Amino acid sequence: MNHTKTQAVTLVLAGLSLLGGCATAPDKDPSQDFQALMQASFRSQGIASVARLKQDPSQQACSSPQLSDAKALQAIREAAQASIQPPADGRYLGDWKLGEKLAQNGRGLTWTDASAEASANGAGCYNCHQLSEAEVSYGTIGPSLRHYARNHGAANLADAKGQAAVRYTWGKLHNSWAALPCSNMPRFGHNGMLNPEQMRHLMALLLDPASPVNAP
Repeated sequence: MNHTKTQAVTLVLAGLSLLGGCATAPDKDPSQDFQALMQASFRSQGIASVARLKQDPSQQACSSPQLSDAKALQAIREAAQASIQPPADGRYLGDWKLGEKLAQNGRGLTWTDASAEASANGAGCYNCHQLSEAEVSYGTIGPSLRHYARNHGAANLADAKGQAAVRYTWGKLHNSWAALPCSNMPRFGHNGMLNPEQMRHLMALLLDPASPVNAP
């Protein structure tokens, strides 16, 4: 072997020696370093606390790169379904006009807000959905909500099909993962982003025949 080849082999062996750690198990769980990095990168300010970094079990599962099997997704769905709290007084619908204001309002839950009370929050529905034909700017991450009542069999809210649509819609607003695990849609009721009265107003926006969502 000539001198040049000897040098090359020496360099390769040296490199393999430096990379030797890759062939052995790490000294500790890499997730511990990640959690430490997250804690060091954020601070509490105003109502935005670092406690927001703590994930509930379902969010932990949805954030896992190993989440792939149907059994795990079903467990998340069942946990979400069990978390849904119907309105205490049995009243599901409020004022669609107030619901429209909430849907077009994306404010709330930021470090600049003086209070954590949900009454200050909007729903920001326009970020992901079209709500009415008159809208010219809306997101498309979620489906259009136009003609929501008709499309969900709620033309008559008093019959069995209409009542089922009402309960489904409430559940979707309270905890969207009951319908679609790990959905990007906020879990408004589950996470306390909206209070029951606000959810009633959004319900009316979606289901009231007079709402612009359900305009012909």
